[in-house]
Amino acid sequence: MTTPVNTATDHDTDNCPVVVVGAGAWGTALACAFSRNTSTVLWSRDPAQLEQMVQTRINARYLPQTRLPDALMLEADLHRALAHVTERPNQPASRAGLVILGTPMAGLPAITEKILADLQATGGRILGLIWTCKGLDAQSAKLPHEIMQTELEAADKTVPIGALSGPSFAKEVAQGLPVALTIASENEALCEATIQTLHSPHVRVYQSTDVLGVSVGGALKNIMAIACGISDGLELGDNARAALLTRGLAEMRRFGVALGAQASTFAGLTGLGDLVLTATGDLSRNRQLGLAIGQGQSPQVLLNQGITAEGARCVGAVLERARTLGVNLPISEAVHAVLFEGLSAQDCVTQLMTRDPARDI
Repeated sequence: MTTPVNTATDHDTDNCPVVVVGAGAWGTALACAFSRNTSTVLWSRDPAQLEQMVQTRINARYLPQTRLPDALMLEADLHRALAHVTERPNQPASRAGLVILGTPMAGLPAITEKILADLQATGGRILGLIWTCKGLDAQSAKLPHEIMQTELEAADKTVPIGALSGPSFAKEVAQGLPVALTIASENEALCEATIQTLHSPHVRVYQSTDVLGVSVGGALKNIMAIACGISDGLELGDNARAALLTRGLAEMRRFGVALGAQASTFAGLTGLGDLVLTATGDLSRNRQLGLAIGQGQSPQVLLNQGITAEGARCVGAVLERARTLGVNLPISEAVHAVLFEGLSAQDCVTQLMTRDPARDI
């Protein structure tokens, strides 16, 4: 596949190179943002999609209204894409960079395995692997960092890892509108490289060491967004939405702390911030699913149509882990009952409102 030549000359040479793996909406948006600061490659597993982007400089499938920056390079071969950020012993000019995983939860184990295999084969070194997906794996009930740790152990490989998260819609990031994100990792060098490479007048990046808390916030906010969408679809009013947001935040924090996360994380961008955006923003797929259900559409029909709502995919796994911890998640339980157990949207509201009184914590 012929790729556009990166002709940009104004990138900061201190910024490390980046490859974004996955040309969905969020992967493409992040590639656009990174390419404004540093040498960036976007990899797509679909050669036809990539060829179309090469010809038109538009990702028609996911971001049809956004033109890709001229500096952004496109690649269909994963090995060649990774070579852009891999420092190799026999190539003195090579430079270690960041691999940003723009794949959904379902694709995280497989793509991580392929990347680690490539690094093993070449003896190369990268600055780190950063995932952007949010949720729990439906089969294993693992969070993203647990999946990454499993893959690293299987490959007998040591690579710094981290999560890039926060309240963000792909469309707005691709357009260069202001956004604040969090890079969460226990590796200081990875955090510093991410901040230096992504931070700009349009993108503000904060640092956290609470990878677990960031992952939990990213997973449960999608479930709460479905609940808020159902409430708005039923036209229950602003008071009901405010109650769901507040109690949803408490549910997120309760679950996260039980797993070992820091309570303070849930008051930040990846907790409250992401919850508010996803539960109230019109671009939110999880909110849109809830709205459609509240307006009378069948949950099973909607899910069978292939609607991508991570909250629906992970709510069962969340409840599975919550039960092993002895943690009560009433909103998550109600959403699961509506999606998969035949509970009507109105009965869902009744179920939540008639629960026994509890402390507001």
